[in-house]
Amino acid sequence: MNEQVKQPEQQGERLQKILAQVGLGSRRTMEEWISAGRVTVNGEVATLGMRVTEDDIVRADKRIVNIRTSNNNLPRVLLYHKQEGEIVSRDDPEKRANVFDKLPKLRGMKWIAIGRLDFNTSGLLIFTTSGDLANRLMHPRFEVEREYAVRVQGSMTNEQMEQMVKEGITLKDGPVKFERLTDEGGEGYNHWYRLMLKEGRNRIVRRTFEALGLPISRLIRVRFGIVNLPPRLKRGTLAELGTGEVGQILDWVGMESKPVTEKVAQWTEGKAGKFDDGTMDAGHNNKKIGNNMSVAPHRKADARRSTTSFKHKVRP
Repeated sequence: MNEQVKQPEQQGERLQKILAQVGLGSRRTMEEWISAGRVTVNGEVATLGMRVTEDDIVRADKRIVNIRTSNNNLPRVLLYHKQEGEIVSRDDPEKRANVFDKLPKLRGMKWIAIGRLDFNTSGLLIFTTSGDLANRLMHPRFEVEREYAVRVQGSMTNEQMEQMVKEGITLKDGPVKFERLTDEGGEGYNHWYRLMLKEGRNRIVRRTFEALGLPISRLIRVRFGIVNLPPRLKRGTLAELGTGEVGQILDWVGMESKPVTEKVAQWTEGKAGKFDDGTMDAGHNNKKIGNNMSVAPHRKADARRSTTSFKHKVRP
């Protein structure tokens, strides 16, 4: 009788996975770094497929990386209500107000902005310490929804609105088509619209309306994927998602979510909210998005507001 020989269990996590988890970039980018010799483990140049544990000394571009391989560690996720007049970049020769300056300091990791907003656009910004999560939410192939409230000078004709959602508008870098577009009314020369699209090309909303001869006077992102801009989150302030909410975002994008330990649960200072097929509701009153824009306020309400409330605080 032949006995099956058991293979020894491999210790640690794959290096590229760990580097992505601490926010240095997507897993594919980390594989490229390793192949290029930019990563070392215990003083030796790393190789693809190498596994590491918390006892290993890992450096990326000579910078020590804080390795955490515990199965109970979830990435951190922050929501920020960006103000107009701020940039989403760590490098700015003009030294303008920078959203990264307001984030909690990290050791061995960095914050990744999920989807940029231009200098004159306000609204929801999401930050995470997970390169994999950022890639899943931003990469064009995943077609994650972005929803905006936009105020324009003038108003659209019925023909223009129909063109926006059916044929689309041709721009210099290719056509753009909105998945949904609703008229939210307005007074005088200014008119509000609510729209949703599944791409994040540079200034895509502004350029589309400019192509129709309708300059934008205000642009606010109110939703990204299943995450809404919480009405209670004032401009220029941060809130951190609880572990339950982070876990459900990971499930939604198809990433493995880990169990939550008592220590991690204490960081959230409360019970996490729930999700459904549509929108995150950190205030525990879920609003589901169907084929119409059921979560968008209409006419008499304020087109700039989302339906999500939020209770969690940012930990240092």
